[in-house]
Amino acid sequence: MSAASIAHSSRSASLAGRVRAPGDKSISHRSLILGLLSVGETRIDGLLEGEDVLATARACRELGAEVDRVGEGEWRVRGVGVGGLKSPGKALDFGNAGTGSRLMMGVVAGHPIEATFDGDASLRSRPMRRILDPLEQMGATVVFSAEGGRLPLRLKGADRPLPIVYESPVPSAQVKSAVLFAGLNAPGETTVIEREATRDHTERMLRAFGAQVTVERRGPHGRLIRLVGQPELTPAAISVPADPSSAAFPLVAALIVPGSEVALDGVMTNPLRTGLLTTLQEMGADIALTNVREEGGEEVCDLVVRAGSLTGVDVPPERAPTMIDEYPILAIAASFAVGETRMRGLHELRVKESDRLAAVHAGLLGNGVEARIEGDDLIVVGCGAVPGGGAPVTTHLDHRIAMSFLVMGLASERPVAVDDSATIATSFPSFVPLMRSLGALIDFGEE
Repeated sequence: MSAASIAHSSRSASLAGRVRAPGDKSISHRSLILGLLSVGETRIDGLLEGEDVLATARACRELGAEVDRVGEGEWRVRGVGVGGLKSPGKALDFGNAGTGSRLMMGVVAGHPIEATFDGDASLRSRPMRRILDPLEQMGATVVFSAEGGRLPLRLKGADRPLPIVYESPVPSAQVKSAVLFAGLNAPGETTVIEREATRDHTERMLRAFGAQVTVERRGPHGRLIRLVGQPELTPAAISVPADPSSAAFPLVAALIVPGSEVALDGVMTNPLRTGLLTTLQEMGADIALTNVREEGGEEVCDLVVRAGSLTGVDVPPERAPTMIDEYPILAIAASFAVGETRMRGLHELRVKESDRLAAVHAGLLGNGVEARIEGDDLIVVGCGAVPGGGAPVTTHLDHRIAMSFLVMGLASERPVAVDDSATIATSFPSFVPLMRSLGALIDFGEE
């Protein structure tokens, strides 16, 4: 690890200012993919220009689309339509992009083409079998793969994809979306049953591009999604709202750095993405939702966040799908709270960019926070005081671990260092300048 990629944060004076987090990563990926699958030109404004999304843009080009950047966050995609994809001439390298790679597997699976999928060391370590199982039921074939269905792998799409009824064993928007994307080129209805509802951007955006998608409630927390296959998708103008998962970092920083007041503009408040907001408000956080409106088919608002005291809470497992990426930064907030915060049902954190459950636990302990893991639960015991800090954190190539512990260092007694800040560029390339604009003390290199 080079000294240049090490970053550390130090106790800061009150944070203040008005900022906008980068475009939502989930919608950015899907905008490019649906542009590829449409006939004509899709215009996208506010696209997240992080490495993960840029990898999806490159993959769309390899599959036949014209993809051009015409300004900051402004992109144009001229697609080939459902059924019009070509086999790529080289491997699709997704870097660290788990969402992009898994969604694109669904796209390829529904077309009579072959593609090789690859990525960095982190992506190569992540399980793909949960995606491949339903895609094979639809007629796709795994030509080869690394052990356990991991990358690198080569996928042969179905000559005649089959519509299926698939009940996902895990609450995963990526699994659901891959099946729906594969179902676009299948005759009849493709159905996905979720025991727990996951983020619904794919369903919303498919409708915006002209697909027939219906959603019904299934049990207390689940949903049943039906897609009518072989539509002719038409281009749509997409305005990408600010990513709530990225906004979470300046939001929590404002809560824990005394005297802070920060405004966050245009944050998506899709009901299936607001678990962190709900939890922080239960903890007593001073967060005001203002200027509530709709943009690009999604609910958005401006947030005004003020520092204050927090109290530990019990976070139910059914909330996990609505905040799965925000648990690392919630753990930081819990470190500054009074009392115990128990985050239940975090098995999905074990298969993200790293074993996030173990990585967060280790980072907390190293920096003087009492924490423990019981099964799939993470328990953080806040004492209402400032954590000691001072310990280096191993990020395991995980951008959210890096950003979370840099936020911790802004309010801890001693600076907190992370071993790799370069990975932050995968999802939030403007993280350091944005945080510095609010007054955060973040520096690079060894102290």
